[in-house]
Amino acid sequence: QVQLVESGGGLVQAGGSLRLSCAASGSIFSINVMNWYRQAPGNQRELVAGIRSGGSTTYADSVKGRFTISRDNAKNMVYLQMNSLKTEDTAVYYCNANLRLTNDNIWYSYWGQGTQVTVSS
Repeated sequence: QVQLVESGGGLVQAGGSLRLSCAASGSIFSINVMNWYRQAPGNQRELVAGIRSGGSTTYADSVKGRFTISRDNAKNMVYLQMNSLKTEDTAVYYCNANLRLTNDNIWYSYWGQGTQVTVSS
């Protein structure tokens, strides 16, 4: 069974920083893309940042220059360093991974339970 567990959320003042972590565990053969999504109340879930196993990254325009995604392939972990936080960054942040369970071409998408990030003014 595969689990993704996020940590590092919390309450921070505007302009502050937080670092989110996500650990993927279980019978994982390989992970391709690892992503961070977020969902604010009344909004759709949106992609914040993604990183491929080779290290290439993508960011939402709203977080470019402020957030940095990174990963440790050996530990099946992904991180999100969030700097210069704004009140509009307040949301539940979810970790997502596209992975294989065996050496075949079947990919699965798994999600974590989410971690709350609240940025106060």
